[in-house]
Amino acid sequence: MQRRRAAANLRGMAEKTLFQKIMDRELPGEIIYEDDRCVALRDINPQAPTHVLIVPRKPIPSLDDLTEEDAPLVGHLFVVARKVAEQEGLDRGYRTVFNNGPDANQTVDHLHLHLLGGRRMGWPPG
Repeated sequence: MQRRRAAANLRGMAEKTLFQKIMDRELPGEIIYEDDRCVALRDINPQAPTHVLIVPRKPIPSLDDLTEEDAPLVGHLFVVARKVAEQEGLDRGYRTVFNNGPDANQTVDHLHLHLLGGRRMGWPPG
């Protein structure tokens, strides 16, 4: 696990992630919220009528790479999810999800919180 984290951290330092390029306006993306700590953008492959990604500006590769100092940032992502859900009119409910690693279908090595809503969610997920 440590080797994977070290490799991910080196990759993150060597080149920008897809999300960093969108935040820097080097690639297109529909940003619907932003502040000094994160951005929220529409997923290009939505799995629900509303599918928004809340992405920290700090390039943390995955949940496995979080440290105690990241706790306030992760809490902020959830506060932003609530704000965006309200902005999007998700008054009947919504789901938030972090995917972590290949078996969870994490496809970008940059932590991001999925906000899904606009339809009834099934259980169990996945």
